[in-house]
Amino acid sequence: MRGELGNPRLLRVMNERRLLDRLHDHGPASRADLAKVTGLSKPTVSAALAGLAEDGLVHLVGEVSGRPGPVTSLYDMNAGSAHVAGIDIGRDWNRVAVADLRGTFAGRKDGRNDARNTADLARHVRELAHAAAAEAGLEWSAITCAVAGTPGVYDPVAGRLEFAYNLPGADLVEHLRSALESDLLIENDINLAAVGEHAYGEGRGKQHFALVSIGTGVGMGIVVNGELYVGARGAAGEVSYLPATEDPAAAGGPDALEHGSTEAVASAPGVVRAARAAGLDLGSAKEVFEAAGRGDPTALAVVEAEGQRIGGLVVAVAAVLDPEVIVLSGGVGRNLDLLGGAIERRVAALGPLRPQVVASALGDSGVLLGAVARARKRAWELIFEARL
Repeated sequence: MRGELGNPRLLRVMNERRLLDRLHDHGPASRADLAKVTGLSKPTVSAALAGLAEDGLVHLVGEVSGRPGPVTSLYDMNAGSAHVAGIDIGRDWNRVAVADLRGTFAGRKDGRNDARNTADLARHVRELAHAAAAEAGLEWSAITCAVAGTPGVYDPVAGRLEFAYNLPGADLVEHLRSALESDLLIENDINLAAVGEHAYGEGRGKQHFALVSIGTGVGMGIVVNGELYVGARGAAGEVSYLPATEDPAAAGGPDALEHGSTEAVASAPGVVRAARAAGLDLGSAKEVFEAAGRGDPTALAVVEAEGQRIGGLVVAVAAVLDPEVIVLSGGVGRNLDLLGGAIERRVAALGPLRPQVVASALGDSGVLLGAVARARKRAWELIFEARL
């Protein structure tokens, strides 16, 4: 009996969702156009639009005249009817953006991560979050939901972050939930970077691609059949643990294996160690690439070796996943102008696989954009759960 009573409401909400999805993806439309493309009757479309308009989820945005018949009203989703937050927590920087339901940023705040413990880190994120909301003209309490990207793999059972060696503690999630007091999802940062690339970058329109991030650490986000793939325990893409051809202990010190063989030699700290071993007194991977860009022969040799390492990683990814494209991101990975030749030579030397490799165009905003995209999806779920 209860199920029968619930069916009309469920059907109404499903119809509303179809209309909102259409407006979200294609923009303003008339009732007649919506009926035509969705297959719903005109009375059903009118009733659904009336309910959505009453709750502020759609609004009238214009009229079309000058053709036979009455003036035609145009409707669109009200992107400002709810706002979400994306959070990027990194070793050096924390970033928070507040966006509407179409993903347009209404406020953003970035700040250096100088926290020495997880409580300080959560407080810093809270300050940025409230400042970003204020910039958007909102109270933080008005945010429908938030998604935070962090290094490592979140274990929802234990409530802890695993493999997050660049953060001050594994209990960050508990502190974040307490500090933000909001509907909060925690995701791996590189997975969110892949989501961002799929929504806004080089992965747009692709059903199968991989994002390989090489910066402070090394990681990969995987999209299969248009959906993020994380594996049985959320650890898919932890390519930092792939075996390296070089001795990671010699390259990265006694703790190298804890962070992974590939990360020890291919990450930004690995590039710096290789440069210093070659006689360059440089303090960052950025300085190494700048020196290579100026034509310094020693820096060019270091970059060549790094490109060879990345080329081997690219072939391993292509052999397992066969993606349409492999997107390189991170402070090291996006230097494809300098790394590209070495990557191509290594790929050619390893066999017949020839994956397409491109650099991310999202810069430092990839994780943040992915967090916003994921938060928008979560917001729709919450909105329609409430309507049921």
